[in-house]
Amino acid sequence: MNEENKEQKEQKSFLQKVLAFIPPLTILGVFVGVLGGYIYYLKVGCVDGTCAITSNPWMSTLWGGLMGYLIFDMFNRKSKTKKKS
Repeated sequence: MNEENKEQKEQKSFLQKVLAFIPPLTILGVFVGVLGGYIYYLKVGCVDGTCAITSNPWMSTLWGGLMGYLIFDMFNRKSKTKKKS
């Protein structure tokens, strides 16, 4: 019983550490981008293989994840640090 509570506290603290380092909106952006990149590969992708990004599902999802990260990261609030002079 005591070990389960300790394990739950460790898991929560790990999750809190991850969320403090990587904002949830960024994680959502990468997920949406990866999903969008793969759907783009399925619907629009290049058939003859001459397109560098859209002919390969791995490249398409990688670029989608990167674009999702960049777009969603614009909406994260950055903490302002004041410099003492």
